[in-house]
Amino acid sequence: MPAKPSFMQDLAWRLEAFLYDAFAAFTRVLPVDTASDFGGWLFKTLGPLTPVQKTVKRNLELAFPDMDTAARKHLITRQWENTGRAMAGEFAIMDRIVKDKSRIEIEGFEKLEAIATSGKPVIFISGHLSNFEVMNAAILAAKVPYMITYRAANNPYVDERMRATRAAYGVTAFAPKGSDGAKELLIALQNGESVGLMNDQKFNRGVPTPFFGHIAETAPGPTRLAQRFGTILQPLTIRRLHKARFHVTVHDPIAVDNTGHKAQDIETTVCKISAFIEQAVRDNPEEWFWVHKRWPNALYKTAKN
Repeated sequence: MPAKPSFMQDLAWRLEAFLYDAFAAFTRVLPVDTASDFGGWLFKTLGPLTPVQKTVKRNLELAFPDMDTAARKHLITRQWENTGRAMAGEFAIMDRIVKDKSRIEIEGFEKLEAIATSGKPVIFISGHLSNFEVMNAAILAAKVPYMITYRAANNPYVDERMRATRAAYGVTAFAPKGSDGAKELLIALQNGESVGLMNDQKFNRGVPTPFFGHIAETAPGPTRLAQRFGTILQPLTIRRLHKARFHVTVHDPIAVDNTGHKAQDIETTVCKISAFIEQAVRDNPEEWFWVHKRWPNALYKTAKN
């Protein structure tokens, strides 16, 4: 059981939650596209002033070493805009985005419907592309029994609000990352529920996989679950069409390699997932989550001045 926070810690959390509520309320009074525009403007303006800008620059140096300065500067600006649209402008109004059926078009919807009617769970995977909440909306639109895993916010009051925001557009089954969440995922899969995971961020002691010409540690969890339950990895990608309008692509499934050598099969399958995500990022680099360190720390210590 977590330790009870100090009075000052609890007060700080409550103040942060109040500010979260105020910002969410502000975005909710705006028209959908205006809220998206505001979030994009906010991060495009403030993002480059934060320490995270250094990480963004280094990530792009590692991924696109031959890109000229002007193109890289443009890409940095556009990725901040997309991140702001998704995280600041659109998160609190996802229920309104989902309710407007014209805002999310789904290519391959029949594949999701087939999963829903099969009664067999799958492991949905994607990366932090465009507005990644849209992945959940697409899966739920096909009425797939579904649980997501997510990184709980450090502030429990804000975490409660984020869960409520997701519940408002249909996500009601959550498994926080960690040992307890892993147990919940196993129970869900045993009960025939599919699960959704992001598989594109750094995972310490993960599987070393090639990613943009460098070795990156990648989480084996989704592949292990698919292997254990004898199911497929079902990738989706999201692309922003215009403002708060999106195109979801349901790709062909990725089967877990089955040579009889389980550990090796996990490693080779994780490499296939990383290759898939790398191609998705190359196809649309402005809409990936460049603000996180994806590669080993040593590569960031050698950053250009």
